Amino acid sequence: MRWLVTGAGGMLGQDTVEELRRRGEEVTGLDRAALDITRPGSVRRAFEEHRPDVVVNCAAYTAVDDAESDEERALAINGDGPRLLARACARNGARLIHVSTDYVFDGGTRTTPYPEDHPTAPRTAYGRTKLAGEQAVSEELPGASVILRTAWLYGAHGRSFVRTMLELEARRDTLDVVDDQRGQPTWSADVAARIADLGTKPSAHGVFHATSSGEATWHQLAREVFLLVDANPHRVRPTDSRSFPRPAPRPAYSALGHARWRELGLAPLRDWRSALHEALPHIRKEMSQ
Repeated sequence: MRWLVTGAGGMLGQDTVEELRRRGEEVTGLDRAALDITRPGSVRRAFEEHRPDVVVNCAAYTAVDDAESDEERALAINGDGPRLLARACARNGARLIHVSTDYVFDGGTRTTPYPEDHPTAPRTAYGRTKLAGEQAVSEELPGASVILRTAWLYGAHGRSFVRTMLELEARRDTLDVVDDQRGQPTWSADVAARIADLGTKPSAHGVFHATSSGEATWHQLAREVFLLVDANPHRVRPTDSRSFPRPAPRPAYSALGHARWRELGLAPLRDWRSALHEALPHIRKEMSQ
């Protein structure tokens, strides 16, 4: 089976290519320079050259705050691009695994995880454009596509909250970290493994949530990072989101439910603390290089 991963220069894209190669799959990873998903000609050439059986779309406009003033560009990448990919998959008989986000929900009305079929109601430009991508994929490729929502990603490659906490721990005596936003810290390598699992399930389609089990606030996550590097967790002080005003509002609650994995005979992703414990040495090694 031939795999094509878009956005392969990003955190999740790199992990997905690495995971597929580890499993012995035939995979091509293309970054934006090699494949601009907003350009029909670029998409057509990629399919002609690589003839994929499964496409994983990790390409995205992820600058949440910038999207508030740049929604047209964000929509081109997050909405129009997935539609072009889905149409190309339909023409060529390929499946599409499209990565989406918790920002498609309102992030403020629940205290229990959002199930996969919960009504969407994005409150940001970023969320609106990602929802447009979901809708495009569902319209163009309803029976041969997976929408894989994830959130609070961190990994060995690229920037993340966890990496920032490691850097700041070494430079600051104390840190103020938001304690009124709750979600699911998720290791990108775990999501990549679940993407690879989906390749073995050709009947899988529709929406799945790929986030770690359990919940935490950003403050709790930062304290856990400090604990794992033998730093005093009391150096991390709780604050609220009013201390860090942003152009785009952050969800107060964005945990996602995982019921649909059981339909495929798969368990939800592991607990976030267990994943963080395994991930941290990989992140620190990458930071030292």
